[in-house]
Amino acid sequence: MQFSKLPQHLFHLWIIIPRWAKVLGALCLACIYSISFYLLFVAPTGFRWRGIYGDPNYPTGYTIHGIDVSRYQGTINWNRLRNAMIERSPIRFVFIKSTEGDSHLDATFRDNFYNAKESGFIRGVYHFWSNNSSPNRQAYFFLAMVKLESGDLPPVLDVESKPNNISTKEFQQNILTWLRIVEQKYHVKPIIYTYYKFKDQYLSDSRFDEYPYWIAHYYVDQMGYQGAWKFWQHTDAGKLPGIKGYVDLDIYNGSFYSLQRMLIP
Repeated sequence: MQFSKLPQHLFHLWIIIPRWAKVLGALCLACIYSISFYLLFVAPTGFRWRGIYGDPNYPTGYTIHGIDVSRYQGTINWNRLRNAMIERSPIRFVFIKSTEGDSHLDATFRDNFYNAKESGFIRGVYHFWSNNSSPNRQAYFFLAMVKLESGDLPPVLDVESKPNNISTKEFQQNILTWLRIVEQKYHVKPIIYTYYKFKDQYLSDSRFDEYPYWIAHYYVDQMGYQGAWKFWQHTDAGKLPGIKGYVDLDIYNGSFYSLQRMLIP
């Protein structure tokens, strides 16, 4: 029964509160609501809402654009994609997923590998590292499935996780084994793809400094990684004609001439 008097007490309390205190309280509540809404809903997805395709403000200062594709993009309409523009510039390069571990071939690799070159793109190919098989088996599986040609980008190793049951030193040695086997085949330094925090945490050994980097860092205007890098995967929410759904967008850190100098001779 005492609870029935609560609204009446609150009403009298509201009457005696000074007007300035009411205004201040309302402003505080509005600020709390706005900050909470931003943190919960806008910040995690804000960059996804930006007009990635054709948006001249994201990111700025780069003119060599590309994408990377796998089975997740489904069947690509390459005739439409070849005419796509990003920031009023044509797509120059396409990275294509080929293999994963020591036995998995991406279902769309062969079609994408052929069509990328036929459509006039510079093509690259990446292997997705698995912690469940040896570096030797993975390297030789990649070499058996992928036949890069003159004019292609160097092979790429996509490494995103370290197993808990081995040391960082052993993990680094495994990665170096894959890189060196593949380098012996193509006589070019493979590209390492990873995200910038993983690079700093697990690939900071100076032996990795000789390899070009493709760094993933999403929804920011500036690259967070402070070291040298060649490619930046800046979003996984790009939209382009010829591709249903989202696609990763990338930029090259340099001129078109320097990109051409990277290619397999």
